[in-house]
Amino acid sequence: MDLNTFIRLALAEDLGSGDHTSLACIPATAQSQAKLLVKDTGIIAGIQIAEAIYAAYNPHLKLDLRLQDGQDVKPDDIAFYLSGSARDILAVERLSLNIMQMMSGIATATAQVVQALAGTKCRVLDTRKTTPLNRFLQKEAVKLGGGTNHRIGLYDMVMIKDNHVDYAGGIEAAISATKSYLVAQQLDLQIEIETRNLQELEEVLRMGGVHRIMLDNYSFEDLRTAVARIDGQYETEASGGISVANARAYADCGVDFISIGALTHTVKNFDLSLKAC
Repeated sequence: MDLNTFIRLALAEDLGSGDHTSLACIPATAQSQAKLLVKDTGIIAGIQIAEAIYAAYNPHLKLDLRLQDGQDVKPDDIAFYLSGSARDILAVERLSLNIMQMMSGIATATAQVVQALAGTKCRVLDTRKTTPLNRFLQKEAVKLGGGTNHRIGLYDMVMIKDNHVDYAGGIEAAISATKSYLVAQQLDLQIEIETRNLQELEEVLRMGGVHRIMLDNYSFEDLRTAVARIDGQYETEASGGISVANARAYADCGVDFISIGALTHTVKNFDLSLKAC
């Protein structure tokens, strides 16, 4: 989604006919300052988005940045100071906090996985398991945490999953039909295919013509066998039940990528607060 459109819709959702609490008890002429206080340990993210929100709502709001997106932070750090109309500061407070808390939580969780993978060739991928219309924010947060974005949507990569295989009539039929479709549509898209076991892997290897093979819910033993069998012919991606606790064990099996849906669909929000000062 376009950032300006997102901000417009998000502000309209929250403000409705107006912030009647602030309109009722804060004088129109009141000027104030607030600070974005960090109350957690991890990676800060979403500062640029907050800056865009403030500029869109009222260009006269002044932002004094003390931190940048992607920086390590700890409790009592101050990300920025915001000054201007007290009413306007209050109007944008919750929207900017919601976004920054979500993005910082994702960036922090991603950084923990990246740290667990240090010293291996393996990279961590996000997935499409995102909040509708928030995907661009969540995927940006993954990058700020040191992760790698998988496909953005259904349009920028061919990813043949288990249901596609079953509906198409098997792996051979799915790959063959996909190749024909891409030629007919004159599309230059990479092809990834999911396999559920070593037998399906062998079917993919016989067919060829893909760029990456997903090894979904494999045991560590089968994963090592699969990586050896593929022998660098295609990129490899492990998926299914991967977390920061076991990420290194998957990476040590030799895969190029691990994908973790939990980076975006169950992440804990980061603790931030906008306080008057």
